[in-house]
Amino acid sequence: MKTLIKRLLVLAMLSVAAVIAGLAWYGNRPLPIEPLPRTISVTPGTHLRSLSAMLEREGVIGNAQLFWLLGRAYDKGSVLKAGVYSLDRPLTPLALYGKFERGEVSQVAVQFIEGWSWREVRAALAAQPMLKNDSAGMSDAELLQALGAEEGHLEGLLFPDTYLFAPHSSDLNVLRRAYRLQQEKLAAAWEARAPDLPYRTPYEALIMASIVEKETGAAFERPQIAGVFVNRLKIGMRLQTDPTVIYGLGERFDGNLRKADLLRDTPYNTYTRSGLPPTPIAMPSEAAIQAALNPARTSALYFVSRNDGTHVFSSNLDAHNRAVNRYQR
Repeated sequence: MKTLIKRLLVLAMLSVAAVIAGLAWYGNRPLPIEPLPRTISVTPGTHLRSLSAMLEREGVIGNAQLFWLLGRAYDKGSVLKAGVYSLDRPLTPLALYGKFERGEVSQVAVQFIEGWSWREVRAALAAQPMLKNDSAGMSDAELLQALGAEEGHLEGLLFPDTYLFAPHSSDLNVLRRAYRLQQEKLAAAWEARAPDLPYRTPYEALIMASIVEKETGAAFERPQIAGVFVNRLKIGMRLQTDPTVIYGLGERFDGNLRKADLLRDTPYNTYTRSGLPPTPIAMPSEAAIQAALNPARTSALYFVSRNDGTHVFSSNLDAHNRAVNRYQR
């Protein structure tokens, strides 16, 4: 029995050694990258497995599983730097990993996520070491002037997207592009808006879009959420939406919205104040803007969460209370 165990241990050790030797051989053989030169994009938040799959799809590597195993064996998964990489000569898998580690990018990638606040955008810019953080020492008023913005508040004015820039560019260039793109998206949607909407300006539609963005994680619900809020505005009913209250609380919000918070009056408390809040509360996506300007035609005035990311919509208070009792109490 002891002899058998020893043999099994020896076989296991030999197998491990063979795998290690095989990975080392693979890691130091040039990849058949064709055609050259070419570029590949690594987006922010890319993980080792998704990177391996993308490189196989692009024809940079032949086997995603093998490339992934090499990365795991050499502990490369935590050092992938986003950006656009130029490949102008044959590389070994380990040399390619080296480019990702060192961040040898021809363009820097910066990603703004839909639903982010302006504070989160500033944090993302500050965390990108390949950009000059020129905006860090500027006030919001100075930034608005630098962007050429006529609005009085930065919230919601930037379009959520991935932006590519040359290394060591000013982050002001990123902000200018994001601002211009949001203005273009908003203007186009405003021109194609539904009739009889309760907005006087595109900026008011942007405010609504930001609320819609924060109210639902289910993309297909956005037009119906917008339809409810449009119905409320038309009859003078308060919006009574929690995300605006949370925004008004600012850093005082600890993750738990209490009844006292709903009663505490701020310019953003849509339980205590009628109409839209004074500014957007987040960075809305193009889909949220489209929903705000082309809301679903619905009789609903209420909605309540099913606790799965979707909502039950009701046209009257009795039906709404029944839904609340079922899903929230």
